[in-house]
Amino acid sequence: SAGLTEEQKEFQKVAFDFASKELAPHMAEWDEKEIFPVEAMRKAAQLGFGGIYVKPDVGGSGLSRLDTSIIFEALSTGCTSTTAYLSIHNMCVWMIDTFGNEEQRHRFCPSLCSMEKLASYCLTEPGSGSDAASLLTSAKRKGDTYVLNGSKAFISGGGDTDVYVVMCRTGGPGPKGISCVLLEKGTPGLSFGKKEKKVGWNSQPTRAVIFEDCVVPVGNLLGAEGQGFSIAMKGLNGGRINIASCSLGAAHASVLLAQEHLTVRKQFGEPLANNQYLQFRLAEMATRLVAARLMVRNAARALQEGREDAAVLCSMAKLFATDECFAICNQALQMHGGYGYLKDYAVQQFVRDVRVHQILEGKKKQLLLAAYQAVCQG
Repeated sequence: SAGLTEEQKEFQKVAFDFASKELAPHMAEWDEKEIFPVEAMRKAAQLGFGGIYVKPDVGGSGLSRLDTSIIFEALSTGCTSTTAYLSIHNMCVWMIDTFGNEEQRHRFCPSLCSMEKLASYCLTEPGSGSDAASLLTSAKRKGDTYVLNGSKAFISGGGDTDVYVVMCRTGGPGPKGISCVLLEKGTPGLSFGKKEKKVGWNSQPTRAVIFEDCVVPVGNLLGAEGQGFSIAMKGLNGGRINIASCSLGAAHASVLLAQEHLTVRKQFGEPLANNQYLQFRLAEMATRLVAARLMVRNAARALQEGREDAAVLCSMAKLFATDECFAICNQALQMHGGYGYLKDYAVQQFVRDVRVHQILEGKKKQLLLAAYQAVCQG
């Protein structure tokens, strides 16, 4: 809580309390049984966590990017996988709120902010991950409609959610030919692949989203034709902060679990907490966590203020925090010894859930390139 305002400390406390009472007790079951905890997320939405940085006139909380980072970090201590989906949902609602017209904002945002309806972000394709500008899903204009054909891969919530924010090609090659449309579940021609079996993130379903002559009204175009790539990237700037914040929460929880285990577990007649080597390692983990947190919060402030370096700082923070936080969680598991590898101990789930954060929202090569270009430009 260092450096936070009294109001931010209150947000943080509410989120920590929700994480400990509504998420943590069910985290293992949701993971084991692959349950998408919709009712728990709707309870979170009652606290304002369904549209944290969405404007209040459509049901959002109207909070800052720093407030959002604080909340996601706290929630993630209870269940990282569920919080990560919440962060994706929030990104989608913000995109509609920011780039949609008034009719779209008032039609979609209220039910999404309450999480009566859930949203998915559809950018990645089987043949275009980091190279998003090469996506192939097409949207051909036909009168007052677009006809979509193609598919999206690795879509969080796919098949179980209600609104799909879809990046598709309405023009020629490259980023300027990409537009963004809003697609609702039940639209003819919309279907889904099998539910993927994953190492972590098991409390949220992941499927391919498939479009076969899928007809979408022109009124569901978000922004203008050709603006889709820009919308997607601006969404991802915040998404990178969100997912980095979820990593912070997992690392925070793992440090506390390691500390508790070292205090309880005895070897050679005394608690492991008395071992100076392990004390030093725990101190290093805490130091790396604080460094990552400061970097994420700095990027969140830059994004909120609309600074020119915001996109680069978001990329740097995502790169640094997800790497450091995975290392912290992994070291916490190591400190548990063989117990850390048992599913009875929560630390292994934090390791599994946080690992994918190093992959999504921009792979390392892409993020390093952004950082390198920033350095070269001074």
